[in-house]
Amino acid sequence: MSHNIYRGDVLVHVVIAGAGIVGVSSAIWLQRAGHSVTLVDRMEYLTRTSFGNAGVLAAGALIPVSVPGLLKKAPKMLFNRNEPLFLQWAYLPQLLPFLAKYLSFARMDHVQHYAKHMSYLLGDTHAQHQSLAAGTGAERFISDDDFCFGYGTKDSFTSDGWTRDLRRAHGFEIEELDGAEFAERDPMYPDQFAKVACYKNHGRISDPGAYLEALLEHFQSEGGQMVAAQIEDIEMQDGQCRALITDQGRISGDHLILAMGAWSGPVAKKLGIKKIALESERGYHIELHAPSMMPKAPMMVAAGKFVVTPMEGRIRCAGVVEFASADAPAQEAPIALVKRQVKALFPDLTYDHLTEWMGRRPATSDSLPVIGPATTCGNAHIAFGHQHVGLTGGPKTGRLIADMVSNTLSNADLSAFDPARYQ
Repeated sequence: MSHNIYRGDVLVHVVIAGAGIVGVSSAIWLQRAGHSVTLVDRMEYLTRTSFGNAGVLAAGALIPVSVPGLLKKAPKMLFNRNEPLFLQWAYLPQLLPFLAKYLSFARMDHVQHYAKHMSYLLGDTHAQHQSLAAGTGAERFISDDDFCFGYGTKDSFTSDGWTRDLRRAHGFEIEELDGAEFAERDPMYPDQFAKVACYKNHGRISDPGAYLEALLEHFQSEGGQMVAAQIEDIEMQDGQCRALITDQGRISGDHLILAMGAWSGPVAKKLGIKKIALESERGYHIELHAPSMMPKAPMMVAAGKFVVTPMEGRIRCAGVVEFASADAPAQEAPIALVKRQVKALFPDLTYDHLTEWMGRRPATSDSLPVIGPATTCGNAHIAFGHQHVGLTGGPKTGRLIADMVSNTLSNADLSAFDPARYQ
């Protein structure tokens, strides 16, 4: 294990609650700084949000879900079986306080604020993943594909022009093609789109689950410890976090990182985030195994708000926004919608078999992640709430957290992510 010289006082034992991409990235960067690290997680790999995302390194994901006009459109969307917004109605009374705050941010000034700060966190995602994966064996899963947005009509392309303008203002290069031009590049889409916008300098993970497993194996090979346990609470004493309380007993350390995604809320409140509004914004995917054709790059189908991504031996089609309890079972309607959309998009595609998945994105009321020091104790940091972009922003978040633990100075403006905004 390498020991770097840094501005901290001592090397410490760091306990990380959560082994998704944010937790694992934090663990590897802390390990590289010389700290000893223990990862604690249920280790139920198929339920991890990092396992089932679209696999896109969405560097230009600068537009939150809550945009101007959402409040007016949302009711109509909820009652239309062909719209990608779902709500489990029995959960509505519990959800209402969050929704009120969430919709209050559907303003253009907040979109601009979000874009400014997320461009810093996400803009160099491909390079961040390469740095994280260097020497781990996980490098093979990373590629530098474009991320394309396909529009069924020229009018829909034109109406979405403001999002391209915003991304260009933050330095992103976009190639705009007619549908026929794009079809020459990717025969998977002969006539589905009138216009396609291709975002440069993005990237793709060809198998997010296997990528995460390779990173975890490397972490362990370098001396990192992993504990399979259900995290139940934290033990506090004299303004310090002393241990995680789990169904396997106490797990103590010198420093705690909270990176439990959609399950972070109760522990976050004990760490001083008293007013956190965190919900499970669930997503679904289907995978078409051994397909008769394979797309060349990830494609956001603008009309359906879902992403088609080539994976290893399969195509993943991921999307949908569903508000429901984190513990509620998967619902049939969102999966049925994705299946209908895929069938309409690729009517002649054949494949060996189909698999389904549902995961839980951690959504904050302002759509911004929570990254920074805990407010009630000096030996804990917080890193969750990345919503749709956990895979994209995970490696840089982990690097930032490791620098904070090591007291490495940074010129970055991280105020928008500061946990203190929920104090």
